[in-house]
Amino acid sequence: MPKYVYDFAEGNRFMADLLGGKGANLAEMTVMGLPVPPGFTITTEACRAYLTTGAVPDGLAVEVGGHLHALERAMGRKLGQVDEPLLVAVRSGARFSMPGMMDTVLDIGLTDDSVAGLAAWSGDERLAWDSYRRLVQMFGTTVLGVDAEHFAAALREAKRAKGVAGDLGLDAADLRALTATFKDIVRERAGREFPQDPREQLDMAIASVFASWRTDRARTYRHAEHIPEDLGTAVNVCAMVFGNLGEDSGTGVAFTRDPATGAPGVYGDYLPNAQGEDVVAGIRNTLPLHRLVDLQPRAHEQLMEIMAALEGHYRDLCDIEFTIERGKLWMLQTRVGKRTAAAAFRIADALREEGVIDADEALRRVTGAQLAQLMFPRFGDTDRAPLATGVAASPGAAVGEVVFDSATAVRRAEEGGAVVLVRRETNPDDLDGMIHAQAVLTSRGGKTSHAAVVARGLGRTCVCGAESLTIDAEARRFTTADGTVVTEGDVISVDGTAGTVYLGELPVAPSPVADYFEGRRPAEGDDLLRAVNRIITHADRRHRLEVRANADTPEDARRARRLGATGIGLCRTEHMFLGDRRVLVERLILAGDENARAEALAALLPLQREDFTRIFEEMDGLPVTIRLLDPPLHEFLPDRVELTARVAVAKALGRTDAPEDLLRAVDRLHEQNPMLGTRGVRLGLLIPELYDLQVRAITEAATARILAGGHPHVEIMIPLVGDARELEVVAARARRTVTDIVRESGIDIRYHIGSMIELPRAALTAGPIAQSAAFFSFGTNDLTQTAWGFSRDDVEGSFFPTYLAEGVFDVSPFETIDRAGVGRLIQIAVREGRAARPDLVVGVCGEHGGDPASIRFFHDVGLDYVSCSPIRVPVARLEAGRAAVGEADATTDNR
Repeated sequence: MPKYVYDFAEGNRFMADLLGGKGANLAEMTVMGLPVPPGFTITTEACRAYLTTGAVPDGLAVEVGGHLHALERAMGRKLGQVDEPLLVAVRSGARFSMPGMMDTVLDIGLTDDSVAGLAAWSGDERLAWDSYRRLVQMFGTTVLGVDAEHFAAALREAKRAKGVAGDLGLDAADLRALTATFKDIVRERAGREFPQDPREQLDMAIASVFASWRTDRARTYRHAEHIPEDLGTAVNVCAMVFGNLGEDSGTGVAFTRDPATGAPGVYGDYLPNAQGEDVVAGIRNTLPLHRLVDLQPRAHEQLMEIMAALEGHYRDLCDIEFTIERGKLWMLQTRVGKRTAAAAFRIADALREEGVIDADEALRRVTGAQLAQLMFPRFGDTDRAPLATGVAASPGAAVGEVVFDSATAVRRAEEGGAVVLVRRETNPDDLDGMIHAQAVLTSRGGKTSHAAVVARGLGRTCVCGAESLTIDAEARRFTTADGTVVTEGDVISVDGTAGTVYLGELPVAPSPVADYFEGRRPAEGDDLLRAVNRIITHADRRHRLEVRANADTPEDARRARRLGATGIGLCRTEHMFLGDRRVLVERLILAGDENARAEALAALLPLQREDFTRIFEEMDGLPVTIRLLDPPLHEFLPDRVELTARVAVAKALGRTDAPEDLLRAVDRLHEQNPMLGTRGVRLGLLIPELYDLQVRAITEAATARILAGGHPHVEIMIPLVGDARELEVVAARARRTVTDIVRESGIDIRYHIGSMIELPRAALTAGPIAQSAAFFSFGTNDLTQTAWGFSRDDVEGSFFPTYLAEGVFDVSPFETIDRAGVGRLIQIAVREGRAARPDLVVGVCGEHGGDPASIRFFHDVGLDYVSCSPIRVPVARLEAGRAAVGEADATTDNR
């Protein structure tokens, strides 16, 4: 029988897959000798078994009982003991941090009989009844499924009746009455009495935490963070310690460095006379951590020593939860802390400079997604006075219409609007709205509140604790200190870097990081830019994968090179035939005789030649892969329905100019599914003069560039090849065209002909195709469509949301490469292509070429380069370097 329960002293931080992140780190702190309340962890294996069968696995109850007895011996009290009751906390803890997404139940073990014993033991009757009402409220909501609003309404009524604003204004008698009210709510809404057996409370709470893995909010968070569905959560059971025993007690959350900016020095929040949930919930505004030195100097000194020890031990920013119980410090949790993108780069570079980590590890500590966030625009200078100022919880510049609830945020965003979610404080049920919002604004809470932590994880702009705002969610408005009223639908601008909020839309300016990559700003003089520069430079030194760009114009080529591209991996020529040129292609396709076709070709040749000449000039010395024309044929023809209508109208009016010949030609070429019809290599075989034109234009442009002293590297790519013979025919004709021009000009050019692999058959027959190809470039967009049988334009807005919600996909296969299917086709093509032609160059030019997760896969299967849109080149450079230095430390979790 598997072992399902581990004492804190039995584990370590490298067991996060089994014990979850929280359990593994509690174990690590216990082994380090830090003051951790005694406890044990129930493994993720037990959770997975529960999720499979709907029942706790055999033997778990006995194991829990044995570890519970050990915990009772350590504490000298028993669970639910009438005179001096032991209370325990039951907390979730998955492999990856999911703040607030799963269930927690505190004060397990309190009953009608033991509440008086807790009062006597603590010497604080108010504490006892406050703990009991919290237990009934939390247990009723998370375990018994009672709507939390019923309890919240009762609490609001109790404060209203007493005439107090906060929970601390309620005395012991008030809380005793409130507990009775809460128990009535449980009876009415759950259809049962609140359980009075402490072990029953514990067992039900454990099962509830298991089940919370599948709540809607947890699933939504996992989808947003790309956390696998099958991991499950561990459950941590530990002795309760109390931060609400008076002014010599309290609770807090601390960071060893600022998680928003990366600045050195400890940072955090502290609440005297409070339990831990009060801090993260953001329902009371906290004190800055440095105030603890005045309130609890001995505990502060010990906390500083522990924080320094933890950062040294984990070699990273640590996020710490602690409680002080009558002057004694207890450590409740630590983990490698979530941080903003800017903080990630600053901290990684600072730790490298301090000698704590090396340059490879600094590179592992940042991600392409974080770099992409840093390249987002920001607000420019403004002389406008802010509506309010709060805590700069998560940086960025966001503009949107004010909304006051999660459902409205989702609806408005899905309708195409940009929204800012405004709340007094957020809770886990607000997650979907936070995902869909451009920014989050709250009037309560600090940098460690739920809103701040989740927003940083999602990369959303966030300002918390804007206390001057009076938010009336029911009336759909908020009021500022000077009386300005902002109603739902009004536009505001939120600056998460400065912590300010403005009425209306502020102008947006490029980010300093984007300016750095564009060459408009030096790295010197700015610590963030210096950090980015050092890390990206190291990535460029370490990478094996080259990074090219998808660029169709000289302007795109120039920008790509500026951003660090080492060539063009995809130049789409169909974009060159749009606008005024489309009519020339239409004439070519519909030409009735050789003269008409020759005239159209003669008109197109100089235009194409000029296109390629300018691109070769911008990318001189670097490879340029030009894909020959690959649009569905119908894109260059008149609309068939419109043409039919024109003919019908002309006939009805008795006119003689009805374009019937044109309609017949369009009918002849009409296809039911043009995306799988006459396009790519098929177009080259059907109208070979069109590909002749393009090859001639490319060759003449390269010749002109050589005569001008340049060094063009020409790669001609044949698209949509499904069989080796298709490529052989078209490639042979292209080579004859190049040879003719070389003979005419006397200028030899360096060129290669290759194939775009975007059909499953091409991947499966890569060996024969490689005989005629100097290179392969995977068109992963079409390869994904044809492998799955999906039409991307149709499915992403139809059944993909359901697939994601049901866990069929963790992420769209058009966003991150489908390793099991499309990825396997790529592996086969690489292996068999290189077996047939060892010097075969292999790259990818689909949108996956700029996706961080896909880039690691492309590195692992041995591709030579990735190609992506110019703006994603810096991200791809970083990820190519990260792929080369390998996976990050298994203890790092700053998602």
